[in-house]
Amino acid sequence: MNETETSIGKIISLQKIVDPRGNLSLAEAMKDIPFNISRVYWTYDVPSGACRGGHAHKHCREFIIAVSGSFTVTLDDGRGKQSFLLNHPYQGLLVNTDIWRSLDDFSSGAVCLVLAEDPFDEGDYIRDYKEFLNYISIKKK
Repeated sequence: MNETETSIGKIISLQKIVDPRGNLSLAEAMKDIPFNISRVYWTYDVPSGACRGGHAHKHCREFIIAVSGSFTVTLDDGRGKQSFLLNHPYQGLLVNTDIWRSLDDFSSGAVCLVLAEDPFDEGDYIRDYKEFLNYISIKKK
């Protein structure tokens, strides 16, 4: 496992097994991914110019992988933003709690796979950016 960490996000390179019949990558909970995986979901057929995400989580951490194609993930901690181009199926972006995320610039045929720490809970989401900034400012006091 190889990691590239910044102040807002962390790119984690997963094991890549090279085989002439096709390569294989894997991710194990609590080994490659620093949490137990409770939910897996994926987005695909994203129309040109569309944006996904646009929210933050209070508790649920996520690991985002471009299993096909590419897209950009922009993370925002309320003080600064950083964008990550995901375009390798053997790398993923660890998104911690209290981070606003948006996904855009999807290539044709892109597939975004998300490994989530928690089952779906609408109460864990912050879907309004102004509410997110208020939540972060109160939490940091």
